[in-house]
Amino acid sequence: MRYVSILILLISTLALSGAVINSDDESPTTQPDPFAQIHGMTISCHGSGRSWGSDAMVESMAKLKAMGVNWIAIHPYAGINPNGTVGGSSRRSRMYQDTTWLTRPIEEAHKLGLKIMIKPHIAYWGSPFSWRGEIEFETEEQWARFFETYQQWITMVAELSADADAFVVGTELGKTVHHEKPWRMIIAAIKQKFKGPLTYCANWDRYEDVPFWDALDVIALQSYFPLVSHSNLPSPDELDKSWEKLIARLESFAKKNNRKILLGELGYNRSSNAALRPWESRQGGEQAEETQRRCLTAALPAIDSSEWIVGAFLWKWFPGESGRGSFIKSTPTMRKVISDHWVNTQ
Repeated sequence: MRYVSILILLISTLALSGAVINSDDESPTTQPDPFAQIHGMTISCHGSGRSWGSDAMVESMAKLKAMGVNWIAIHPYAGINPNGTVGGSSRRSRMYQDTTWLTRPIEEAHKLGLKIMIKPHIAYWGSPFSWRGEIEFETEEQWARFFETYQQWITMVAELSADADAFVVGTELGKTVHHEKPWRMIIAAIKQKFKGPLTYCANWDRYEDVPFWDALDVIALQSYFPLVSHSNLPSPDELDKSWEKLIARLESFAKKNNRKILLGELGYNRSSNAALRPWESRQGGEQAEETQRRCLTAALPAIDSSEWIVGAFLWKWFPGESGRGSFIKSTPTMRKVISDHWVNTQ
């Protein structure tokens, strides 16, 4: 009877702790993956971001949920000065005096049964840098100023975003990641403010350079991988084969690092070059919309087929479904591709 009592006590303890006995190897399994099956959409904005706190934002989230979207992402901005100071203009600084634009979408997403990831971006326009991936400095003083002010800003955003479901510690800052020590200090500081899962979004050609994936919960990358080597209309077969090779490559990297992979951005522009140079903002060309449709049609089932890839955030949507801008996913063609796949795979 003594041994029976001990066994009952052990089972009760495991049940209370959330562990589950696996009947094959009798080892406890982990809790459900917080990133499991992400069918995400990044909701962008025209301007500094106040539209994220608008009624139009809530309406957009409801429409996206009906299309099978279960996560959304927004990307708060900070500027950067040539001397390395992160924070930027007084206009952007004033954005953090009333933070409804940041806190309301978190609340409204949860009311709708959606999860939300906060993905801060450095706004490089107006600076000497051509894009975030080119941010680097010549002197130790500039580097120190960059990491100090970046940490001040990113931890402030993390604290304001405490109720969100995931947080991105940095986006596309490929020429900074070799400074491993300050990045690990930033991640540790963010963990003091944000208790949910963390990631960093590396560009598609720089994710193998990041030395601190072990400090994060998932590997995230901006998925603008070229799928073909020509600018003609790609065939569904060649797109499927390209994704098969890409999935194998990503899975190998995921296993090597013991971390699953999230496609933090996945976007195809309405462009005849969407499969050749997915990152380009230029639109148009022969059969542009059909190229865009075929690219996304190939991507979505390929991503869901992999146990090592937790999902993707599509780039992008605007509150009020603005048709202005590149990469938009609110056109009838894009809505149909998304709904046809994601509504049926919930």
